[in-house]
Amino acid sequence: MPRRSRLLAPVAAVVVVIVAGLLVAANFVTDYKWYESVGYTSVFLTELRTRAMLFVGAALLMVLIVGASIYFAYRSRPLTRPMSLEQQGLDRYRMAIEPHRKLFFWLIAGGLGLLTGASASAEWGTYLQYANRNPFGQTDPQFGIDISFFAFTYPFLRVVLGYLFAAVVLAFIAAVVVHYLFGGVRLQSQGQRATPAARVHLSVLLGLFVLLKAAAYWLDQYGLVFSNRGYTFGASYTDVNAVLTAKIILAIIAVVCALLFFANIYFKNAMVPMVSLGLLVLSAVLIGGVYPQLVQQFTVSPNEQREEKPYIARNIEATRGAYGIAEAESETYDATTELTPEQLSAEASTIPSVRLVDPSVVSQTFQQMQQVRGFYQFPEVLDVDRYKDAEGNTVDTIIAARELDGPPEGQDNWLTRHTVYTHGFGIVAAAGNQVDAEGRPVFTQYNIPPTGELSEVNGEYEPRIYFGQQGAEYVIVNAEPEYDYPLDSGGENNEEITTSEDVEGQGGGADEGRAPADGAEAEAGSSPSPEASPEATEESPEATEGGGGGEGGGGGSQATNHYEGDGGVELSSFFDRILYALKYSEPDILLNTAITSESQILYERDPSDRVEKVAPFLTVDGKPYPAVVDGRVQWIVDAYTTSSHYPYSTPIDFARATEDTFSQGTDSATALPGNQVNYIRNSVKATVDAYDGTVTVYGWDEKDPVLKTWSEAFPGVVTSKEDISDKLKQHLRYPDDLFKVQREILKRYHITDPDAFYGGQDFWDIPSDPTKEGDSPEPPYRQTLRYPGDDEASFALTSTFVPRGRDNLAAFMSVVSDVESEEYGKIRMLELPRSTVILGPGQVQNAFQSDADVREVLLPLEQSSAEVTYGNLLTLPFGDGLLYVEPLYVQAGGGGDASYPLLQQVMVGFGEEVAIGGNLQEALNNLFEGEEGPLDEEQPKGDGQDGGGDGGGGGGDALTQALDDAAKAYEDSQEAMKKGDWEAYGKAVDELGKALERAEKAREEQGE
Repeated sequence: MPRRSRLLAPVAAVVVVIVAGLLVAANFVTDYKWYESVGYTSVFLTELRTRAMLFVGAALLMVLIVGASIYFAYRSRPLTRPMSLEQQGLDRYRMAIEPHRKLFFWLIAGGLGLLTGASASAEWGTYLQYANRNPFGQTDPQFGIDISFFAFTYPFLRVVLGYLFAAVVLAFIAAVVVHYLFGGVRLQSQGQRATPAARVHLSVLLGLFVLLKAAAYWLDQYGLVFSNRGYTFGASYTDVNAVLTAKIILAIIAVVCALLFFANIYFKNAMVPMVSLGLLVLSAVLIGGVYPQLVQQFTVSPNEQREEKPYIARNIEATRGAYGIAEAESETYDATTELTPEQLSAEASTIPSVRLVDPSVVSQTFQQMQQVRGFYQFPEVLDVDRYKDAEGNTVDTIIAARELDGPPEGQDNWLTRHTVYTHGFGIVAAAGNQVDAEGRPVFTQYNIPPTGELSEVNGEYEPRIYFGQQGAEYVIVNAEPEYDYPLDSGGENNEEITTSEDVEGQGGGADEGRAPADGAEAEAGSSPSPEASPEATEESPEATEGGGGGEGGGGGSQATNHYEGDGGVELSSFFDRILYALKYSEPDILLNTAITSESQILYERDPSDRVEKVAPFLTVDGKPYPAVVDGRVQWIVDAYTTSSHYPYSTPIDFARATEDTFSQGTDSATALPGNQVNYIRNSVKATVDAYDGTVTVYGWDEKDPVLKTWSEAFPGVVTSKEDISDKLKQHLRYPDDLFKVQREILKRYHITDPDAFYGGQDFWDIPSDPTKEGDSPEPPYRQTLRYPGDDEASFALTSTFVPRGRDNLAAFMSVVSDVESEEYGKIRMLELPRSTVILGPGQVQNAFQSDADVREVLLPLEQSSAEVTYGNLLTLPFGDGLLYVEPLYVQAGGGGDASYPLLQQVMVGFGEEVAIGGNLQEALNNLFEGEEGPLDEEQPKGDGQDGGGDGGGGGGDALTQALDDAAKAYEDSQEAMKKGDWEAYGKAVDELGKALERAEKAREEQGE
């Protein structure tokens, strides 16, 4: 082979190693710079120190044990070896290894040490929990030991034991190989097959292995609290009365066997270790396997309910405590299925507003009416928060951040994506219980720059969204001129917008769920809001007009922005640019001449990712949400401390428990790790500033021993709960994923009696979402409601249960979500007696589909080209019963991306009756009285919000009747056209025109 060819492979290998080293070094340095930019270098250094300590410790342990074994085996090799074909065959291997034995020694020992160290460094979290453990103040029912032993100490001891086992086993294998290679062990020789030195060496290693096995047996007894043998999770009757005793006996036998192995140092007899090993194996089979199985088969199985009862009780108590549902209140709710008009009228004076605007449906409406430019995006599922209105009342609000998805189509390149289109702009919000006369949301914050009641009441705020859930992986600011917002945004999307100011100007609340049929909408549309004009979208003081940011997507002028925050890493030197060019494999970071020492690179921009990096011991909620707090847009991220080592508590798959129709198939929820946990606390509320990326981690459940442990491991990371401002506290809420996990557990653990739990007849299921295809669980809904027995309505997170294997309603679950309430976090359930059959969500949806009166309204919509969407099926206590409310959205067919869903009808159900109406008031009147409505036209207000909604944009009877006539005339015209009855079609068109004229006249009179 030519010399050049022989050198090619080593040179290529060296190049690969150098490149890999540079990439690792770049990632390491940039990670440190990121932590330095957010002010949490202590987290980086603590994790680094811990990993390094574990790496060195485990590597040294492996090198010492395996290296000592190899060294002793080589040093004790026989000087002379018997002549045999076996030894002659080994001579050539010995001749090849002998000149390089030190190299082989360090390659083997060092390689194993590096692998072991790398593996051990991943256990940094286990070690930190052990080293900083805090007591739970509770003991397990079997051993009377504080739960912290099982949560923190037991996992660490298991890890240590595992590495010791690995080291001893590898040392034994290495010893056998070296002894065999150098003649200490002879497989094909007559007489003694091992030298005395080899027997002693291998006996000692086997003795160490058996001694470790004794320690494992002893530790196993504590691991029984995590047993799956019994009816429930945790130590069962067989575990306590058979396996526990067997583990102790086996530990003693293992110690005896280990001593016999060590005694062979003096006996030098192969029979002693063989007998010891046989005794251990036989004991493990008979005592550890056969005996527990006999107890299970002949004692437990025939009497399982009686024998397992105390252990089921342990499991119930531990599980309810570990998931925070021990204080959950449950009461029997003898729900009535009939309501008189008088009772309805009385209930109407106290029922709060119902949130009809579905955050999973109106995202497309937000997109069409408030996108402004095609490169802005809203999440597929919007958020529900609370804000004060102009009168000081708290209003359920649908809210989303207008984030930047990327450059306009056709302009997407590295320069525009990473240096020009760097940030989103503003918050868009709408009232949760109001729509206008056409079924569109009533916006409380809208347009670019942002304007509306929300900012007027809560104050102006920094609207730029540099940190969010969408956009490029990284952006470089203060380099190229950054696109800020279009200066001509007023006329593109906002001509049909209805705002809270419009509603107030009409003298009443907007119609809650009322819109005319398609075709009447265009003529009867509302007047454009004054904010929709180009003059309203003036350039902000921070922005400068110019074209340096590329086209704004609409061809008009635009404002650019200079970033004034410090949320990124300064590219202050050419070396910094080299680091990030290597990190992102992007040479343009080096070549772009606009990048200067004032430029910053912003990365790790997702709020959830930032919180997880700052506090790596937390599991974040899948639904961060934006809020306007103290003049800034803050992303609020709920986070959890979890454990999988809580004694007797049933584990659950976190990812599976938090799946529902809101999280599946969307990009709005952060993916959760699919890990098994059996303890969870919402111990942290974190915020991420959308402008400068500042991360603040507030301790919420400061009594949580897991949080205390991590706080000692990472001092200074968690900020005191007392530092939460009053403004921020108004927007905190009970987290979605914790509620879902608790809901999943309560399917079985609402039962506290062991006998009833064993029977399982009262287990529940979470109903499938009847408004969506598939079997995905119905999501929990946020709504303001008055729980039975409460004087005031409260912001709550709610869900329902159905009996296992059946579809009727079993229970209604609610948790107070308002952190300013003394009842915050209180789980309450209304259990329905078996004697009363209340329709479940799926049955109510079927009733909607099959009811003649409802079908009369739905059929023309479904047969037309329009797309019908069923909104969230809300369940709420009402009039000593349970009321179902479901909005119905209609989207013009064939409209493509330009169409969006409008809230057209509201369906309600109570008992076995269902009805439909143009708004909630009309639907309730139809439900309880038919044509004679017991509810007044003008609904009373409850909790500062419009109660049931009035007849049409705050207008009177004339406008409502005119719109109804227009809708009917349009339907008649379509029906006549299908039949080919052109005479009837002409009459219907005439009636439609007259109805629209009356509607316009009524609207003008309202404006006066």
